[in-house]
Amino acid sequence: MAKQKINKNSLEFPREARRTLKPSYDPEAFGRWSERFARFLGTAKFLVYMTAFVLLWVIWNSLAPEDLKFDHYPFIFLTLLLSLQASYAAPLILLAQNRQADRDRIQGNEDREREERNIADTEYLTRELASLRTALGEVTTRDYLHSEISDAVEEIVNKLNKKS
Repeated sequence: MAKQKINKNSLEFPREARRTLKPSYDPEAFGRWSERFARFLGTAKFLVYMTAFVLLWVIWNSLAPEDLKFDHYPFIFLTLLLSLQASYAAPLILLAQNRQADRDRIQGNEDREREERNIADTEYLTRELASLRTALGEVTTRDYLHSEISDAVEEIVNKLNKKS
């Protein structure tokens, strides 16, 4: 048997990944990280850590010997660090809120669609039940049939009794 040549450019085979020098990244990774960071900023643990950090900074730079102090009284460097932290925290918190708002919007749409399907199903079942009740009203019941047969037998017996 002759071997057939396989055409790797045909649609039967997936393309091989091209190698590139650009780094690959997950676009959602930064968003997930920002959500974790924003969640941490909203905890008591963060407040305790920041309070301890600021207290340590102030105590060290107030009570340490002059040659070991690195940020003197107005604590300009501490102010700079806190401003820097705040300038990065605010956009990260906004990013996390936007992602949460997107998830809430999608969840709301899914809930609305599910509710519409439930309403449609309930209306269908209501119509079916109404049609069954209507159809059942037209069906001869056993009691009705029994009473009709009893009446018919009574009439026949009465006619036979009158003839005899």
